[in-house]
Amino acid sequence: MGNSAGRSDFEWVYTEQPHTQRRKEMLAKYPAIKALMRPDPHLKWMVLGMVLAQLLACRLVRGLAWRWLLFWAYAFGGCVNHSLTLAIHDISHNTAFGTGHPAHNRWFAIFANLPLGVPYASSFKKYHVDHHRYLGGDGLDVDVPTRLEGWLFCTPARKLLWLALQPFFYSLRPLCVNPKAMTRMEVFNALAQLAANATIFTLWGLKPMVYLLASSLLGLGLHPISGHFVAEHYMFLQGHETYSYYGPLNCITFNVGYHVEHHDFPSIPSCNLPLRPCPIHPGPPAPGPQRGPTKAARACLLCPWSKSVATLVMEVSKAAVIQADVYYHTYFGKILHS
Repeated sequence: MGNSAGRSDFEWVYTEQPHTQRRKEMLAKYPAIKALMRPDPHLKWMVLGMVLAQLLACRLVRGLAWRWLLFWAYAFGGCVNHSLTLAIHDISHNTAFGTGHPAHNRWFAIFANLPLGVPYASSFKKYHVDHHRYLGGDGLDVDVPTRLEGWLFCTPARKLLWLALQPFFYSLRPLCVNPKAMTRMEVFNALAQLAANATIFTLWGLKPMVYLLASSLLGLGLHPISGHFVAEHYMFLQGHETYSYYGPLNCITFNVGYHVEHHDFPSIPSCNLPLRPCPIHPGPPAPGPQRGPTKAARACLLCPWSKSVATLVMEVSKAAVIQADVYYHTYFGKILHS
């Protein structure tokens, strides 16, 4: 399936992840940042709108031919369900109802989970804590691909297959790398999902259920929005573990592109990450390395909004924060050929 493309091993580092120290230094110098750590008053309504939109779609797809059902599952449902997973990510940081109401956030995440077709929210919360605490930690951060994945998916064609199967690896990897006991909330999550699936099947038949499941599988697989899986933490400049994307897809992905900022301040809701003026963004990006003509043309064909790569040096920690607007170039290009 092609010659091996890329590294033969992970990049191993033996220092602490940078975000904890950066958070301490920035909060000490800019205590006003704490004012941004408040619930997002609009999050619950956006989630409600997306859940209702998928329920309406379930009713509408009943009479569609299978090929059109799969088309709309990719073009519309995939966007909505992927966006819902990112809403669940935001809710896992208690941004819907605040840190004073953790149970409200947990149950609301289960509600947001319903159009996905499979129970996800409670398990995601359990493992996402480790992703922030032990970023890149061997055997601790389950977002890091396993050695088997790195060995098996080592050619461009295999990497493309790996991207398409991302939902399966993302859900099964925790069970292999760092299995944990099932929690009571995970049981409630599964029961709520089974009840919702049974209700939809009883009311509208098989096609709506296939639509929801296909929306999740296609939307989290080889889909334009899924580029953030690669863009967030895959190493493109040596010495940098986290990257940010400031393009327009943030409008439908709960600002997941502001990933450096999110890891620096996970308690800040996604709606507040782009706020300016703010010490998180002390100034515009300084000129950085630019794409070559060939790469720029390829990126332009794949994403007309794509911008150049730039570097922003934070005043407090003097650590480079990479504005990795290599989103589509990364997703469809570099991940396959470097």
